[in-house]
Amino acid sequence: MPYLSFALRNLGAKKGRSIGLAAAVAFAVMTVVTLAVTSSGLEQSAAAIISIGKADFTVAQKGVTDLLSSSIDANQLARIRATPGVQSAVGVLVETEKINPQNPVFIEIGIDPSQLKRFGVTVLEGHPYAPTARNECMVGWRAAANLGLHVGSLFRADGTVNTVTGIYSTGNSFGDDAAMFPLPAIQGYNRVPGIVTLVFVKVRPGTPISRVEHSIQYHMPELTTIRTATQFGRADRNLVYLKAAVTGSTILAIIIGAVIVGNTMLLSVFERTRELGLLRAVGWTRRRIVGMILIEAAALALIGAAVGVGLSFGISVALEHVPALQGILHANYTPTAFWRALYTALGMTFIGCLYPAARAAFLAPLRALSYE
Repeated sequence: MPYLSFALRNLGAKKGRSIGLAAAVAFAVMTVVTLAVTSSGLEQSAAAIISIGKADFTVAQKGVTDLLSSSIDANQLARIRATPGVQSAVGVLVETEKINPQNPVFIEIGIDPSQLKRFGVTVLEGHPYAPTARNECMVGWRAAANLGLHVGSLFRADGTVNTVTGIYSTGNSFGDDAAMFPLPAIQGYNRVPGIVTLVFVKVRPGTPISRVEHSIQYHMPELTTIRTATQFGRADRNLVYLKAAVTGSTILAIIIGAVIVGNTMLLSVFERTRELGLLRAVGWTRRRIVGMILIEAAALALIGAAVGVGLSFGISVALEHVPALQGILHANYTPTAFWRALYTALGMTFIGCLYPAARAAFLAPLRALSYE
């Protein structure tokens, strides 16, 4: 019988043990992958918010609990606009509100209508609201289709009834599934006069973007700039904590899984002492014995990883439909998530098999054959 087939045959000989070990791997992988894809999805959602405006980078308050808690006052906005190399700086106030059970986190953007073009807004129907209007708004085309709105419709938000003056497009799914209001109006609704959440900065042609970023952060250390999703940790501490939780859960899963795998494989070695002794007696080397144990464990690890990813997918889909997470959580299955599943499964099985494999390899043939 070929060496590989002989090693894999042992998996079917003890089905209960094999299923138990694969289940342990699957549970560990499911936990790690679910955390990884939800974390990546939340980061992607946050990145989509800052990419609504057609800007070179975004400015936010440094170290806030979440990005939408950022607070930039009128004086800071003026200083950003006066920074050498800045062509335009559009300040927007971003708030969220539960419109209905299907839209528990609806995005509302406060922006001056004179800044709409710089923000990348195209009015598809109707016209922009007046700069100081109290009961006017525009809605994105996705939101309009979702909520059944059109120009002239009444839209209830922030405890007020607003007339829809226009339907717009930003070319961004989050922006097109939101509503825009006059900046003073939404500041008044939320009792934050003169405050904006984010500033979208466009740099003058020919000016290095990094130089402008550095200048803003140097002269206003309470603010930070964000150009890519990986820079979100500068402003949003929740994403930093979530990434740390993913890393911690991976390490913990490998450690706990290694203990479970080690116990299971050690029990297998005890049960097969006479078999292993016979293999050593007929000329099998220690290397072949260790290889056989590792092949068995690796096969179960791959099976467990596949099952774990499948379970993770099911749980992620279920989480996306939880009312409190609708519109926020979008599982993002990147290649990194699958690699994380693979090295978690293989890591826990390899570490767990080290002692059982060594014990099997160093069994004395005569003693093993006389083992009862």
